[in-house]
Amino acid sequence: MLGTPPGRRRLCDRRRECAALDRLIATVHEGRSGVLVLRGEAGIGKTALLDYGVQAAGGCRIARVVCAESEMELSFAGVHQLCAQMLHRLDRLPGPQRDALASAFGLTVGAAPDRFLVGLAVLSLLADVSEERPLLCVVEDAQWLDQESAQVLAIAARRLYAESVAMLLAIREPCAAPAFEGLPELRVEGLPERYARELLDSVIPGGLDARVRDRIVAETQGNPLALLELPRGLEPAELAVGLGLPGMPAVPHRIEESFARRVEQLPAATRLLLLAAAVEATGEAQLLWRAAAQLGVGLDAAAPAQADGLLELGARVAFRHPLVRSAVYGAASPDQRRTVHGALADAIDPGVDAERRAWHRAHAAPGPDEGVADELERAAHRAQGRGSLAAAATLLERAVALTPDPARRAERVLTSAHAHLEAGSAASASGLLDAVDLGLLDELGRARHERMRARIAFVTGRGRDAPPLLLSAARRLEPLDVRLARETYLEALDAAMFAGSLASGCGVLEVAEAARAAPPAPEPPQASDLLLDGLAALHTEGYAAGVPTLKRALRAFLDGSDLRWLHPAARTAWELCDEEPWFTLATRAVELARGTGALTALPLALTQLAGATALTGDLAATAAMIEEATSITTATGSPPLRHAEVFLAAWRGHEVEHSALVEEMVEDAEARGEGLAIAIIEYSTAILHNGLGKHGAALAAAQRACVGGQTLHWALPELVEAAARTGRPELARPALQQLSELARCSGTELALGMRACSLALVAEGADAGDLFREALDRLGRTRATPHLARAHLLHGEWLRGEGRRLDAREQLRTAHEMLVSMGVTAFADRAARELIAAGERAPRARVETHSRLTAQEAQIARLATEGLSNQEIGARLFLSPRTVEYHLHKVFTKLGIGSRTELGNSLPAVGANGAPGERGRP
Repeated sequence: MLGTPPGRRRLCDRRRECAALDRLIATVHEGRSGVLVLRGEAGIGKTALLDYGVQAAGGCRIARVVCAESEMELSFAGVHQLCAQMLHRLDRLPGPQRDALASAFGLTVGAAPDRFLVGLAVLSLLADVSEERPLLCVVEDAQWLDQESAQVLAIAARRLYAESVAMLLAIREPCAAPAFEGLPELRVEGLPERYARELLDSVIPGGLDARVRDRIVAETQGNPLALLELPRGLEPAELAVGLGLPGMPAVPHRIEESFARRVEQLPAATRLLLLAAAVEATGEAQLLWRAAAQLGVGLDAAAPAQADGLLELGARVAFRHPLVRSAVYGAASPDQRRTVHGALADAIDPGVDAERRAWHRAHAAPGPDEGVADELERAAHRAQGRGSLAAAATLLERAVALTPDPARRAERVLTSAHAHLEAGSAASASGLLDAVDLGLLDELGRARHERMRARIAFVTGRGRDAPPLLLSAARRLEPLDVRLARETYLEALDAAMFAGSLASGCGVLEVAEAARAAPPAPEPPQASDLLLDGLAALHTEGYAAGVPTLKRALRAFLDGSDLRWLHPAARTAWELCDEEPWFTLATRAVELARGTGALTALPLALTQLAGATALTGDLAATAAMIEEATSITTATGSPPLRHAEVFLAAWRGHEVEHSALVEEMVEDAEARGEGLAIAIIEYSTAILHNGLGKHGAALAAAQRACVGGQTLHWALPELVEAAARTGRPELARPALQQLSELARCSGTELALGMRACSLALVAEGADAGDLFREALDRLGRTRATPHLARAHLLHGEWLRGEGRRLDAREQLRTAHEMLVSMGVTAFADRAARELIAAGERAPRARVETHSRLTAQEAQIARLATEGLSNQEIGARLFLSPRTVEYHLHKVFTKLGIGSRTELGNSLPAVGANGAPGERGRP
């Protein structure tokens, strides 16, 4: 609610908390953003502190929402209340954000928006409001926000920076609110004994016996609301013995019971009106009066509750404290609740808020009712259309409970479980599947049930348990639904590749053999069909059989826009050393995820593009993508994706950082049975140790990355180099055979260049020189700048060994300059040592001006050089335009420039879509 705060209230001994709130308000008045989460038990004083914050925020606009438990299942309900009086500004937002927010709030009908895009829209809306004057957003009982609102507000809170926006949230413990974990927080404790005594004395007329006072203070543990409310209504005899009785509940429950006793003294009509206000948490007064009319309750029924200080009536309806709402609802009988829900359903216009009406009708139903279940199902489809997957899943789950026909109920269970899985709640999906009577499903329904079980295993574990379950489901689906069966085979193969050497029950080979024997794809085959056939052939018959089909699959993906399979397609391009499809598909995955605001897909897409970008040597851009992916997973509570991060540490030669990442990743991967992650860790370790000159350790790591059916082809050159440098060329021969076959079948300049460089390491005389020159020629036509620089380094080392010191210096100097410019520190130091050994002075490290920029500053600067406006950059990076402007100002200061036009000459060249361009081959 936007408005002016009332007069300031005095708080007992809350100096620490008030000082924190004063600092928060001062921050927004200085033009910066701030976030603070208050945590504490019910009645501990969080509401009073929120009121203090509002009172202290002189000159600020206030947007406040009080959440209610009954609203948790209604999608975007909380954020809609927070932004309700700002919606006239929607036209000022960029088109995709405006459309996403309008769709989420049900203002328009359109494509389902993702929560991250809605979060960006909310961020932009708050930033726009704060342009006029600072804005304070207050959220009370945030633990009861609906899932979508919680994630949207958490996203906005983590992206606020240079806006005059403060976000103040209160969370009741011990409730969980995972979306807000990690934000700045302040724990609110009970009052010290002295102040607790003073507060108690202020509400007990005539004073108390000292022993009774001590007992009450001790038992309430300084909880201010308990001190104020519990003594009210107690008889003198009860006060004389204090509050402690055998079996007494905890303080919050006793406070609620105190409110319940006060409610019991009110007239029946007043209690019914209070129950309607407790059930309908929007606080909309007109809706409450329409429902009251349905119940036969007049306007005068509110007066006793107002007189007792339990309820405030104005433009909106508000309870004195959230525990009053809980007490009212808890004291009502099931019949009374159903009556009130029914009245509210009748009072809501279905054309305005069909979801809320369906929800109230569901709670009003005394038993199974197909009409209500059908309305819930329709409301769920509308919720899905607005991107409210969690709300849709909950509505469908309620429809299950109200479906009278057992067979229809079983079908709805599958639909609800699928919705829960898509919403990211695998536990809820699994619980629903447990309740299905399989005897009520047809054969296709039972196969779908099995597939969903397998998908849950993959989503939750992404390791050893999923492949056999998915394989079994795929086989069962074959005679029932060929298309679905083939998709499941591809999922099974993907899962087996993730499990790798840690797979249990079945591995990549068994899944690939089963996929080869599966029914062919319907004509014409889709890109995913070609991907499945190519991968199955590759793993059963080798490169020659699989690569041609995989190249057709990659071309089909390049011509399409199917986000679902872009990740395995891009990973396939990586495995084939086919850099152009790899870059293009990884970039497209990021663009599609950003364009649709795909909350779960974007971090994975960014991580994959970060890996591709690291191949070019643009480690600053790589770090920026990692930082963005991490901010998203932090905001959404998803597990962090560290694959690109461990590679970045390896290329930079940061041994301590790499070791810490490896320790964390290995423990996690082994627990899940994710062999692919282990192989990636070993590959990065081989890079790190080859750079550091610890070739024995590099050899061991590369060998571990190339064992069994989980060989990482990118680790093969690391193995060859380490084997050659440790004087054990015989260990390189199997790796050279695999690398040669891959290069022959793939035919890319990158694969052929790495093959030539690896062969040169074990060749002798003129053959070695010819192979090094071939490697430099081929790699010079690729984006793989670090590998080109390493080829120069290896060539220079060979030339020095051959006694050709002048020629060696030229190659080593080139390698050193390239490696230093990229920040590939360990290899640069190795090149420097070789230069000294070749008779040249120790080269002076060149510090690039742009290296002083943070990862985010570098990314913003690059996008600015592409001509993007601050608003466009903000939309790309999920930042407000003001934050972009703030970072650009810092960029200009660090680079010593005054405008965007000077950026191009101050940064490395960049290509389309932010991908690094040609760096000028030496």
